[in-house]
Amino acid sequence: MSGLRARLRGPDREAGLTLVEMLVAASMGVLLLGVAGSLVVSAARTQPKVSKRAQNITTARWVLERMTREIRNGVSIYAGNASEVEFLASVRRTECGGSVEEEPDQPAIRCRVAYRCTTTACSRSETAPEVEGGGAETTIVSGLDSSQVFSFEPPPSGEDFGEVGYIGLTLHIPNPEGAGELTISDGASLRTFVLTN
Repeated sequence: MSGLRARLRGPDREAGLTLVEMLVAASMGVLLLGVAGSLVVSAARTQPKVSKRAQNITTARWVLERMTREIRNGVSIYAGNASEVEFLASVRRTECGGSVEEEPDQPAIRCRVAYRCTTTACSRSETAPEVEGGGAETTIVSGLDSSQVFSFEPPPSGEDFGEVGYIGLTLHIPNPEGAGELTISDGASLRTFVLTN
């Protein structure tokens, strides 16, 4: 370094760098720009996958929150298996399957709520308590990887769901990165469920 300073300050020499020094500095600059550029390109390529994954997780969480809220307002289970559940619940509606009740002083009404899931989507329907199966189905989430969504505790004995008090929910959603599986789980106890020792 002192040799370079002496050359730059010497009275009989011109100030500047040699060709070799310029080439080394330029190659180091190109190398640093290449590394920075590859980092930017890599981040730009992975951003859509990260955004899609975050969107899938957010949607699944919202759906699970909605389902667990209704299950918590549930009174009894009519039927169910790993891909569907049908239960009696208190809902804020003007009538079963109707519009949302806007008046805060009006009580919730009891309706038969059904969730049905396929390997790609889950839908919800709502009817009067005495009506079996019916009602317009509305898709609440799509893009699932499995229809195995519901679990029951304790497990029902045959078709008798009288002892079941807890419904577990697990949504399997696609992983945009391809590797591994993304699952979002939650669950809720029915309003009438009482823990006993």
